[in-house]
Amino acid sequence: MSLSRRALLASLLPPERPNVLFITVDDLRPQLGCYGDRVVKSPHIDRLAARGVTFDRAYCQMALCSPSRTSFLTGLRPDTTRVYDLTTHFRSTVPDAVTLPQLYKNNGYYAHGIYKVFHLTGTVPAVGNMNDAASWSDPQELPVKPVYGPEGMALLEADMEVYRKERAAGTIRPIRSLATERTTVADHDLSDGEVAQRAMAFLRKRGKEPFFLGVGFYKPHLPFVAPSKYWDLYRREDLRLPDNRFTPRGAPPYSVVDTSELRHFTDIPKEGPITEELGRKLLHGYLASISYVDAQVGLVLNELDRLGLREKTVVVLLGDNGYQIGEHDMWGRKHTNFETSARVPLLIAPPRFGRGFRSGTVVELLDVYPTVAGLCGLKPPANIEGEDLRRAMAGADVRWQRAAYTQYPRGKRMGRSVTDGRYRYTEWSMPEQAPEAIELYDHSTDPEENVNVAGETKYARETGRLSRLLHRKEAA
Repeated sequence: MSLSRRALLASLLPPERPNVLFITVDDLRPQLGCYGDRVVKSPHIDRLAARGVTFDRAYCQMALCSPSRTSFLTGLRPDTTRVYDLTTHFRSTVPDAVTLPQLYKNNGYYAHGIYKVFHLTGTVPAVGNMNDAASWSDPQELPVKPVYGPEGMALLEADMEVYRKERAAGTIRPIRSLATERTTVADHDLSDGEVAQRAMAFLRKRGKEPFFLGVGFYKPHLPFVAPSKYWDLYRREDLRLPDNRFTPRGAPPYSVVDTSELRHFTDIPKEGPITEELGRKLLHGYLASISYVDAQVGLVLNELDRLGLREKTVVVLLGDNGYQIGEHDMWGRKHTNFETSARVPLLIAPPRFGRGFRSGTVVELLDVYPTVAGLCGLKPPANIEGEDLRRAMAGADVRWQRAAYTQYPRGKRMGRSVTDGRYRYTEWSMPEQAPEAIELYDHSTDPEENVNVAGETKYARETGRLSRLLHRKEAA
């Protein structure tokens, strides 16, 4: 073992009762400077990456808010929690699960959550709130500021009047406003700015005792709303939309998802193609939202440093799922097993970690639970299904061959997917039936997953190998 690797391993030994700052960002794909993106402006997240490990091949277990968050906060796969939608609470299916913040609470930490750590809707928090009171030392904080800007709020309030009347008549329709909005309000006049202020206040109040602080930012989830200064960071005419705005050749039709969610917004046409002009506007809004959230993350990190807590705190930042902005003609959606839906940013910065680097090890968000627990010297429950990643955090280890598993349902049909870093293999099947469709994408020649090569003779060996790998995990 090299001296540098020994030093890294030593830095991963837990100091006395380190704190945890656990930051979740909704619908954030790895479109960040620290992931090599040359367009997006994310200096504060990049600064965090410079002192920790950036996992280049991290994957969620299901590309939907509640199943994904349930998975990485319980350390259990969706097939174990049976959470596949936005309405099933994991306590109804795995009532004895010990969540990550609950583990800390049970070990004498003050566990506190702000906004979207567990799943909750951004527009009407009382609806679809999957928060878990047993996980926290006190009630979870919810912001009172809106996710919409002033113009969007006015439209939303008018829409609410119609919604109440229709609901009274037995008709329920989505409540929507503008999909994009450039606002002139201050950062803290929107919900994520308020979240940052609340997190800073918590650090000032509770920073002297061991804590687990979960901070959930809502953007860049739709609607793409950010103050003007973040829109001004980008020139729309310089933004490039993806080239692969078509369904992958040879893929089953249910492998992709339509743009119906986006079309509920009042500034999006109800039918017809998303034009180049509108696509650039959506991408502009998504990038502005990333930069807005990046600034809020920066405020929290700066407060951590100002209070002298950096050397005592494990900092985690992750996106709960990937996202599509035009890839495969999917706009404003995740809800698939493609790389763009499954791959997520994951950064872990231990307290005494000397230098940052990018790890190419294939990892899962499921692995966050045992890794963070291990960094704090806590023993996770025996039934969790992730692996401790400290081995990968000590430097490159080519002997550690790993795969990541993602799944997504289409009605009664389930798509189950595995990637080993080069290939993505997916099977679609009805319950208790043989696969009715399979997909295989070779990322060495087709990183955008445009051509399904599962039926090609030269890939027969890899198709069989990945099928066995997938079914081995299912049987585990």
